[in-house]
Amino acid sequence: MEIARETDLPDLLASLGYTVTRVGSYHSTKEMDSLRIRDRRTWYRYSEKVGGDAITFLQHFCGKSFPESVEYLLAFHGQARDSPVPAERSRQPAAPKEQAVPFQLPPENADTRRVYAYLRKRGIAAQVIQGFIAAGLLYEDAAHHNCVFVGRSRDGKAVFANQRGTYDRNGSSFKGDVSGSDKSVAFRLPHGPARDTVYVFEAPIDLMSFCTLHRDFRGNAVALCCLHDGALETYLKDHPGLRRIVLCLDNDTWGRKAVEHMREKYSTAGYSVQARFPPAGKDWNEYLSQRHHIRERGRYQTAKP
Repeated sequence: MEIARETDLPDLLASLGYTVTRVGSYHSTKEMDSLRIRDRRTWYRYSEKVGGDAITFLQHFCGKSFPESVEYLLAFHGQARDSPVPAERSRQPAAPKEQAVPFQLPPENADTRRVYAYLRKRGIAAQVIQGFIAAGLLYEDAAHHNCVFVGRSRDGKAVFANQRGTYDRNGSSFKGDVSGSDKSVAFRLPHGPARDTVYVFEAPIDLMSFCTLHRDFRGNAVALCCLHDGALETYLKDHPGLRRIVLCLDNDTWGRKAVEHMREKYSTAGYSVQARFPPAGKDWNEYLSQRHHIRERGRYQTAKP
């Protein structure tokens, strides 16, 4: 636990795709200029009046639970959950920082069978999966068979990738951004100029779930892959004709706080802002999964002699 709490925040944020800057005695980021990092261990965001350590940062901005945050940070330090606590480090001068790793998509697998099977298990419609793959927004990586959700800039260049493991362990699978990903783009659908509305989700799977629930959905959409709204800002700048924002974030404490923050921010900027939470469950995939299991149970009962 101490290893997780003592994580170097500038290093962690850089690995998550943020542009870390040094301002006098503290660090900040290009994406969130109201964020202050003191002593490289604690953060505070003045625009929201919230702060904490590395664990709370992942909870607040990346939508992770407390156990998921701790596990992520242990993996970040190269430690297994059951590893012994290392001896106190000798006080030696820190090694020079390595240059940021340039963004590169993971090698693509020859097929997408595991990705397809995993997303179908999560209730995502086959047509939606095939559509995302055909659009170059989703594939299966060759090394670990993760789902790779590709974020493309306005000119179609791949600049971001979010990975989701296809193997669930204790109800949770690996998830994280590829090193060097541009968080200001994140994951998004191509812009449709005939529509003036953009839908905003926390995760790509929630966006795919919404598409499954609403088969006629053709809206512009962004998956933030956290709760930082930098990707939404970029999408709106890229497409100035958009005037309405529908926030489809998680129905939990952090999601609701983010909705209130974004509602105030973008309403002040002249946008029409609406919140749309899933009718049941924490997020859109949980709601979809509940409907899917109820439907499958009904089919089984109907088929019984």
